[in-house]
Formats: sequence, C-alpha cells, structure tokens
Amino acid sequence: MRFPPIVAATFGGVILVLSATFPATAQKTAPDQCLALAENRPAPSRNLIHKARLQLAALKPYQVQVTYQGHSTFTIESAKGVTIATDYNDYVRSASTPMIATMNIAHSSHHSVAPDPGIEHLLPGWHEDGNGKARIHDLSVRDVRIRNVPTNIRTHYAGAKYGKFGNSIFIFEIGGLCMAHLGHLHHTLTTQQLAQIGQMDIVFVPVDGSYTLDTAGMIEVLKSLKAPIVVPMHWFSGYSLEAFITVAQADYEIVRNPGSTIVFSRDQMPPKPRMIVMPPEQG
Repeated sequence: MRFPPIVAATFGGVILVLSATFPATAQKTAPDQCLALAENRPAPSRNLIHKARLQLAALKPYQVQVTYQGHSTFTIESAKGVTIATDYNDYVRSASTPMIATMNIAHSSHHSVAPDPGIEHLLPGWHEDGNGKARIHDLSVRDVRIRNVPTNIRTHYAGAKYGKFGNSIFIFEIGGLCMAHLGHLHHTLTTQQLAQIGQMDIVFVPVDGSYTLDTAGMIEVLKSLKAPIVVPMHWFSGYSLEAFITVAQADYEIVRNPGSTIVFSRDQMPPKPRMIVMPPEQG
C-alpha cells in the first residue's frame, strides 16, 4: 500500500441534470459476462463516442449513457431507463433522483449522510457496523447488473473501524459493456481482486495522486485491468489532472471530450487503449 502526502480539495456548487427514473424490478442474477473470456467480442471500431441523446428512449439496447457530474460522481443511464449515481454524496448531485446509488466511506464527498429517500437501491461499499468485510452486492434491475469487489482504505480517512474493506470497486454490466468505478482506491490490486473484477471495457479512475493511490500505483492498476477505455475522475485542479495525463499518455491515446456526456457502445471499443477526459457537468 502506498502513502502519498495529503493535498487540499475544493468542490463546486450543485449540478442540474435532468433524467428519467422508473420503478425498479429486482431480477435473478444473470450470467457474469465480465468474468467470461473475451474471445467472442466484436471487432473494435474507430468510432467510439456517439453524440449524447436528450432522451433515454433514444438509447439502443447495446448503448449506455454516462454523464460526469463532478468529483467521483457519474450518472449512468441504461436503454431501459435505469439511472445510477456513483459515489453518491451530499455535495455533488444530479437534480434528479437516481434509481440506484453506490457509495464509499473514505470522505463525505463519496457517501451521503442524508440520501434522497426516493432512491430505490442504496448500495454502501463498506460494512455498516465496520466489523468485517464490506457487504457484497449483486443486484439486477431491468437491463443492469451491479456487483462490488471490496478493497481497503487507510484508517485515518474514515476511522480505524472502516480501514479494512472501507472501499468497494463497483462493477456495472449494461448493454454488453463491463464498467468498473474504482471509488477511493488506496492500493494496487491483488490477483484475487483482479479475478473477481474480470475483464473491463471502461474504468473510471481517481487521478488526484495523493488522497487516493499515487500516480505510479494507479497506472499499475490500470495496466493490470487492461481496459480499452479509462475515464479520469477525482481530480482537484487542472494541474493534478494534467500531471496524471502526462504520465498516462505513454500508454493511452488522450481524447478530450467537449461535453460532460458520452454514449458508449459495446461494438465500438477503440483498437488501442484510450483515455477520455470529460469536463464535469457542474462546470
């Protein structure tokens, strides 16, 4: 585990994004496509990013819409109207209530003490009483499956009781895509954790270089995951973001998306590893 120095963080105001929510329907766990071998995946395409739609109904079954709200929070939307907020907190939120919210414990900017009561599925990435392994989630709703792989955090971030298994990597299976949100990751991944995660198509990675894992360690994590697309998050200034990009550009094509929303498609993964930099919706 690495122990980089601490830096100060600042946050913007409330974000306003409109999206639709629908009643959830719990389903039996589907076969785990992300843990299966990737032998039969479609050939990659050079066209990765579709223009974002304004309505969920416009999404095809093999597409997923992702909006970067800011910090570590993304709104993920499926073709069947499931909306998810990652690292849901009391500072950076969409104006609409997500159907599902995932949270982590390291800082108040990664979990909520007053979650919207309209959220149908609230998934904490730690054990509620702090006395054991994080609760394992495996939730299927409509065309979405969400599961988690517990990781550790340094004890001074959330109190000693939450140090072990205080973070979860949440994995989203939507439209044939496998996406991992690394949360507040503080260490490189073990062989067992990599096996539990499986083969990812998209990884949302914290790039601050100090509050979470340092830059060298996070690059090591990305190389071990081998995802064709990575999306930076959890950066506190243009300087920290650009510092990470400077190192990452040796292994990734850098693409700067003009907007905070992207529609990804399973059959249009890039032929070479790509880092997509998205501006936060909050501005």
